[in-house]
Amino acid sequence: MIVTAGLQFKSVQYSGQHPGTRLIVTGAVHGNETCGTKAITRVMGHLDSGQLTIRNGSVTFVPIVNPLAYAKGERSGDRNLNRNLFPSPNPQDFEDRVANWLCPLLAQHDVLLDLHSFNAASEPFAMVGPRNNDGPLEPFKHEQQERAMARRLGVRRFVDGWLRTYGAGVQRRLRNEGELQTVLRYGMGTTEYMRSTGGYALTLECGQHADPQAPEVGYRAILNTLAFLGLIDAPSPEPIADDAMEALSMVAVYDKQHADDRFSRAWSSFDPVQQGEQIGTRNDGTPVLAEFDGRILFPDAAAGANSEWYYLTRANPAF
Repeated sequence: MIVTAGLQFKSVQYSGQHPGTRLIVTGAVHGNETCGTKAITRVMGHLDSGQLTIRNGSVTFVPIVNPLAYAKGERSGDRNLNRNLFPSPNPQDFEDRVANWLCPLLAQHDVLLDLHSFNAASEPFAMVGPRNNDGPLEPFKHEQQERAMARRLGVRRFVDGWLRTYGAGVQRRLRNEGELQTVLRYGMGTTEYMRSTGGYALTLECGQHADPQAPEVGYRAILNTLAFLGLIDAPSPEPIADDAMEALSMVAVYDKQHADDRFSRAWSSFDPVQQGEQIGTRNDGTPVLAEFDGRILFPDAAAGANSEWYYLTRANPAF
């Protein structure tokens, strides 16, 4: 058993001599996703040695956001930090204490790059925020800057629609129609919280957890971001061409209703599905069929009952 009293939070900031963007880069929000920690540590080594210098603005690195989950080598400490991420006046678990430290830190910055990895083998991709809007769910005004940065991370796939899709699943599970605040709280993670403070943010899924290339994906993305935002003396990376990229929108989340619900095969993120294709089977033998043509995302064969099992996405030609 890990004694949480012995754990502490760490961030390291490098500031240039001239004004500029305030960037924060985070790793190990989930403790078994270590590629971000490795990538951040590598870049910090370059800064400490003088191989790299911050000229304008500042960058704050948080190599291990959730030290309890990291020490356990598991996704969560007491719960998933990347859900219901808000400061709490009466913290109930370790993740609440992380949030009380992390949320004010995020709010001190303009831009967040959050580095993650995923379960099933697939290629890296970036999660982007909503279009500019002043609606009640996720008002936003930095669409152009956020998507321009996304195109320079070094990946070709981009996915939007997280909060509205996840929130619809939460409402269904809670049987709580119209409770917008519930949707907001349960869908709120690092990037959503950053946007709520007036900044913009990207989640980069660097690859499968154990893929030795995942830290390299994170490392290159950090360097590209530093150059794109003008924090270092380096040419801004070229954006990925329209004909080389794939943009998808999350449309629906499907839950495991019983622990013994099972997939029809070992799915990976971005595997294509056709309407009517069998994705899995319920515990009672009922087939689970794709409702439309698209791609599967975040399939989780180990999910528990009444929790997210997989998502379906559609092509988004308007990215």
